[in-house]
Amino acid sequence: DVQVVESGGGLVQAGGSLRLSCAASGFPFSRLAIGWFRQAPGKEREGISCISMNDGNTYYAISVRGRFTITSDNAKSTVYLQMNNLKPEATALYYCAAQIAAAAAGSCWYAFGSWGQGTQGTVSS
Repeated sequence: DVQVVESGGGLVQAGGSLRLSCAASGFPFSRLAIGWFRQAPGKEREGISCISMNDGNTYYAISVRGRFTITSDNAKSTVYLQMNNLKPEATALYYCAAQIAAAAAGSCWYAFGSWGQGTQGTVSS
C-alpha cells in the first residue's frame, strides 16, 4: 500500500512562505501521482495542486497559481509544495494524497486513495 506523510507546516506572517513536504513509500515513486489539498475551518476541502511523476503533468488551482510551486525529488520519494506570498485565508490543514498514475493520462488528478494525516499551516495578518 502507498503511504504518504506530510511535514513542513507552521506559523508565518502574511506575505511569508512555507514549504510543505510529502514523503511517499510503499510503491515505486516514479509511477505515482501526488495531490495537495487544504481544508480551512468551516470550509470544504480544496484541491490546490498535483503532479504526476510518470509524465511530469502539474496543475495549480487558480487561487494559488503564480504563488505556489510543486516539485518532486525522485531520490527522496518526496513531493514539495513551495507556498509564497501567503495570505491569511491560506490558513488550513494541508493534506497530500497519492494514487498510482495511469500512462498517458494527460492529467495529474485522480481519485486519490492514500491520504496523509495533514500538516497545519497558519498565516497571521
